[in-house]
Amino acid sequence: MNSSMHGINTLGCKPLADAVAVSFTHDSLVVTLADGRSVSTPLEWFPRLQRATPRQRRNWRLIGRGVGIHWEDVDEDISVRTLLAGW
Repeated sequence: MNSSMHGINTLGCKPLADAVAVSFTHDSLVVTLADGRSVSTPLEWFPRLQRATPRQRRNWRLIGRGVGIHWEDVDEDISVRTLLAGW
């Protein structure tokens, strides 16, 4: 059976929004989404990022065209869905 039969398409599922930028305040992770929203979460939710140096925090890259964010220096991956689920 084709996955697009009966109006269901399981091959092209998109997240709720894609990340385009990352920044930090003293105690928060702030992710800017492609649709213009910003999501702010407490750093204490992500202990590796909380313990990371400012330089390590700046060394991030988008994964999956913005469905997630990866920090190589601290081995941390965070999905946009995880951030949005917290609200």
